[in-house]
Amino acid sequence: MQAQIRLISRFGEIIQGIILLIVLLLGLVPRESTAQSISPEPVTTAPETPVNSGLNHLPSATNARNKDISQTSKSKAKYDISRIGDRGIGRGLDFYSAEQERQLGEELANAIESSSRLIADPVVNEYLNRLGLNVVQNSDCKIPFVIKVLDDDDLNAFALPGGFLYINRGLILAADNEAELVAAMAHEVGHVAARHGTKNATRAQIFDAASMSLILVGGPVGLAVRGLAGLARPMTYMKFSRDAEREADLLGLEYQYTAGYDPQEFIAFFETMGAGETQKRSLMNKAFATHPMTVDRIKLAQHEIATYLPDRGEYIIDTSEFQEIKARLSRGEGRLPKLRRRLDGIR
Repeated sequence: MQAQIRLISRFGEIIQGIILLIVLLLGLVPRESTAQSISPEPVTTAPETPVNSGLNHLPSATNARNKDISQTSKSKAKYDISRIGDRGIGRGLDFYSAEQERQLGEELANAIESSSRLIADPVVNEYLNRLGLNVVQNSDCKIPFVIKVLDDDDLNAFALPGGFLYINRGLILAADNEAELVAAMAHEVGHVAARHGTKNATRAQIFDAASMSLILVGGPVGLAVRGLAGLARPMTYMKFSRDAEREADLLGLEYQYTAGYDPQEFIAFFETMGAGETQKRSLMNKAFATHPMTVDRIKLAQHEIATYLPDRGEYIIDTSEFQEIKARLSRGEGRLPKLRRRLDGIR
């Protein structure tokens, strides 16, 4: 009987720990979220407590001011482009080591390439990897990148954990100049630098473990906790996705700027794609299914450029090499022929 009581008590402690993790991930306990760290609005310090309000309020007011000052310092550090590479980008809840992150990326890359067609033109691939290397060297990433072009007409690009970046042929053809292409690449490098992929995988593991454990809980309490877990998972993913995209926008703007390109082209490219012609609307929706460039994000990017990126006398906007690459892709260079399955009875 005592052993059963100890077992129940231990199980209760585990459940409490799981619930605490869920609460933390939902942001119900005060913590510095990604959205706070990238918000362009200054953090307002707590007002000083009047002298006649009593000494009992002084400690809490002082702690509030110290906390706000700390958050403001962290926020400013993220905008300090002179400290790129030494700003702690990517810190946070993450179960994956750098080696595990690379391994995860390789597994995902193999799965994608086994079901997709790649552009095999060595000229195109060498150009894009050279272009991407310039962005990565001016970023917070400390890992090498592998960049490949998918033979896909959709306007999209995505990066996997560990530095595997894929760009659709359609996106390159849609870009008007090199700076616009770099904008898309820099945004994806921002996702990898902030380790959004492994952080998302970590959250999935936590909720999977919580769900498995909560299956054993019975009664009204068990039902309530299972309901909380079921609701928390999609809510957390939605919040994380929005925060991650905003952070990747900010980091992408910084990386594009430090690589020598005009950050205004970042906004121009996404505005152009977002305002596609009516007959292309379905294609645009596909392109922004994972990267929705909302009006609020565009306004935020404009504010960040004006506030945190000093004007320069000259920017790189376009090169003849980029236009040559577009011409090669338009001609179909590097496109592998589609394999047709032979129908039974037909020779």
